[in-house]
Amino acid sequence: MIAFVEGILDTVEEDRIIIDRQGMGFEVLVPGSVLPELPQTGNEIKLYTYMHVREDAMQLFGFRTRDEKEMFQLLITVNGVGPKGALGILSVMDVDSLRFAILSDDAKSISKAPGIGNKTASKVILELKDKCHLEDMLGNTADMEEDCPAAAVSGAEEREARNDAVQALVALGYTAAEAARAVRAVKATADMTVEEILKQSLKTIG
Repeated sequence: MIAFVEGILDTVEEDRIIIDRQGMGFEVLVPGSVLPELPQTGNEIKLYTYMHVREDAMQLFGFRTRDEKEMFQLLITVNGVGPKGALGILSVMDVDSLRFAILSDDAKSISKAPGIGNKTASKVILELKDKCHLEDMLGNTADMEEDCPAAAVSGAEEREARNDAVQALVALGYTAAEAARAVRAVKATADMTVEEILKQSLKTIG
């Protein structure tokens, strides 16, 4: 399995790029959302990749982040969504927007992807809803260095406070997606209380 490819960006096409790695060209299929963020050809690039193997072909799919790659892998487990369909979904919406759509039963937004109808979009929601979590939408505040335990504790406390604020908003009648979006928009610090985060979140929603 090729986990990532790092090298020189050689060629950019409509739905794929070629990365030169020590004289070997890797053709990588990418979602449309990746293209605007590519460096100029001739510069270094790194993409996280997934290799799809069929009887008649082997294809590499590339993504900017591990999170995007993991969402792609979840999408292709859905009945009726192949690699091409998953790439199409990630071309019209980023990972967090897709999570929001799944948790809020927003099949209409997902069905805007090429080749994805409302029926397939509903399948995506049905099969992935239990695999999408609020914590994933609140950012990686717990992604701390192992040699910095104080920072790790601080990050864990902030994430717990954010989660509590989301639950409070849901109890007030907001959807999980609305609550997560509002809480994530708050520039919280480690010493902020749940009440303070909640107050700022309500201002964002308002």
